[in-house]
Formats: sequence, C-alpha cells, structure tokens
Amino acid sequence: MLQQATPRLILASASASRRALLANARVRFDVEPAAIDEAAVKQTARAEGLTAADAAIILADLKAARISTRNPDALVIGADQILVCDGAWFDKPADAAEAETHLRTLRGRTHTLATAAVCHLDGRSIWQHETQPRLTMREFSDAFLAAYLAVEGGALTTTVGAYRLEGAGIHLFSRIEGAHDAILGLPVLPLLQFFRDRGVLTA
Repeated sequence: MLQQATPRLILASASASRRALLANARVRFDVEPAAIDEAAVKQTARAEGLTAADAAIILADLKAARISTRNPDALVIGADQILVCDGAWFDKPADAAEAETHLRTLRGRTHTLATAAVCHLDGRSIWQHETQPRLTMREFSDAFLAAYLAVEGGALTTTVGAYRLEGAGIHLFSRIEGAHDAILGLPVLPLLQFFRDRGVLTA
C-alpha cells in the first residue's frame, strides 16, 4: 500500500491539471475548491511591492487555510501559479481574444511561472514549496497562431498563458527549464517527499 488510510487528503483547487497530476501518482484525495478573491490578493501584493512568488505562496496558503478550517483532520493542499513576463503578471485569459493577445505578447520572449504549494493540517500551515520554471516561446508565425487558436478552442481560457504543455501548447516553445509537474501547476515531487516524511505515503 502506497498511502495510509489517514489523514484524508484534500486538494483545494478546481484545476484539472492538478487533479490529474495527483491521480496519476495514485494518490487518493478529495477535491474541495476554495473561493478566494485572487484578483484582490494580487492587487494588494503588488501594491505592497511583493513578488509574484510571494503572491503565489499567499494565495496557496489562503486556499489551504479556507478548506482546512472546515476539515481540521484532513491534510489540505493549496496551490497557485502566476505567470510573469518582463515584470507583468498574467491571469487566465477571459476569452479567445484575450488569449490571442497574451500569446502575441509572450511570443519570442521568456517568462516564468511562479508556482507554489502549501499544506495545512488542523488550520495551520505545516509545509510550503515554491519554484519558478522558465519557458521561452519561439517566434511562431501568425498562421501558426491562428491554427493553434483553432485547435485549442475552449481550452485556451483554462490555463494561465493560454497554453497546455500536455497538449498542443508544447508547439509554442523553443526552450523549457523546470519540472514538468510544476509547469502544470503543482510541484509533485517535493509534495510526495513531504507526504513520505509525514508518513502519509510509504517511504
């Protein structure tokens, strides 16, 4: 048995990518997304001069804390990710037009993905991890961009940066530095090691 019966694990995120990463690792968990005003938190963080990595940790912590207060016996995983390019922070595009604008802005440039995970138990933070993969988009043509937008369709608005590396988004890039799981939104290897250290998983 890889996983002990207790504590129960809860992922405080609605992200399909994060769910898939944990499920593929054969981790048993429940999903309970946390309702957080992310825009307000980011605005405050920027006003206070915090980095995107700081803001990602704060958001991940708030998500885990929100769900942990309702499930004190569960180990709750909060996560967040912020894309940064030349000092600008990017959110998920609202629609296909904004996705195209984001991709045109990122084309030929390198951006980072400030990716954070935090775990709470009994209402308190007991672990956190932050990493910043770097990705460089190639100088793709307008014809490719139009084809990519058509292929991805509604998936464009589901991820920051308007790309999914596990899908057609891989064609956008010339260089990728960092763990694949962290790029998808959850640093799985450090998280699994934490679970082993806590006795949640068999060491």
